[in-house]
Amino acid sequence: MKLVVIGAFVALLIGLVGTRYFISLAKHRGWGQFVRDDGPTSHHTKRGTPQMGGIVIIAGSVVGYAMAHLLTWNAPTASGLLVLFLMAGIGFVGFLDDWTKITHEHSLGLRSSEKLIGQTVVAVIFAILATKFSRVGITPASYRISFVRDTWFNLAFHGTVIGIILFVLWANLMITGASNGVNLTDGLDGQAAGACVMVFGAYVLISVWQFNQNCQFVSSSTCYDVRDPIDLAVVAACVMGACFGFLWWNASPAKIFMGDTGSLGLGGALAGLAIMTRTELLMIILGGLFVLETVSVILQVGYFKLTKRSNGGVGRRLFRMTPIHHHFELLGWEQITVTIRFWIICGVSVAAGLGVFYAEWVVGGP
Repeated sequence: MKLVVIGAFVALLIGLVGTRYFISLAKHRGWGQFVRDDGPTSHHTKRGTPQMGGIVIIAGSVVGYAMAHLLTWNAPTASGLLVLFLMAGIGFVGFLDDWTKITHEHSLGLRSSEKLIGQTVVAVIFAILATKFSRVGITPASYRISFVRDTWFNLAFHGTVIGIILFVLWANLMITGASNGVNLTDGLDGQAAGACVMVFGAYVLISVWQFNQNCQFVSSSTCYDVRDPIDLAVVAACVMGACFGFLWWNASPAKIFMGDTGSLGLGGALAGLAIMTRTELLMIILGGLFVLETVSVILQVGYFKLTKRSNGGVGRRLFRMTPIHHHFELLGWEQITVTIRFWIICGVSVAAGLGVFYAEWVVGGP
């Protein structure tokens, strides 16, 4: 547990202090936010606010993880390093998007196809490596689709090569969905950072529980076949701590934004933890807020296209604006009110996810 505490504390310190100095650097360099013209008019006051704060979150997570292992003289694990690789790799794609916005001085960064290609390359490398590094017969990731633990549905049932291809596709779907979900949620001061504190905090608890009930040490039908649960707890604690420190400066009125660097990186880390802890479908419940934001956009676009075809080329909208937090802004809710109420939704989702995880263990496993 020393690893978890040290990692979280170091990441928190870097997130808190590092963000303060990064704000000064970003102001000096002119790394300011560009606000979309079709967004809520209240957001125009945010123009010029320093962005790319996700660099501090990722750096805090990586340094916190490294310091935890150095100070306790414990070797890092394949699982922990792979999740950090995924976070940094997807975050780098977000950085390129943010940097394009800054250099071209507009709110549009990389094309969606360019983003997707970058995310796919990182996800494929992660997925292939995650099926290697076997220890006592357990690899960091499993070919079986998981809910609270691995289910009966095995992606490798057609053979090794096809299994690898199916797993890579499945991992890509999870990583793209999670990173874009967090990205869509990051539209109001502190909303995504506060939500991530709760979700990654949940993964600290899940990973510690899996360590205490691991099949390597406990012989029972309810034990967990997870390769490096305590190290995954360290990664989750580091990300949680870095987000906590960053939130001090990102809370309304925000002094800095995490940008796509942070939101895409955090989504990648979330998907990586879900894959490694064998809680892939449980992530949908734990990240309920991210799912809500994503579904609102899908419904808006789908309904608009459907009504456009049947209404003489004039589409209609389900919401005033998406992601859905903007809908409530346009209804007259204050930004801070939307953020806090969406935090509540996130908290309820996290509580429900942890409840399902624990209830499955109580009733005796699968």
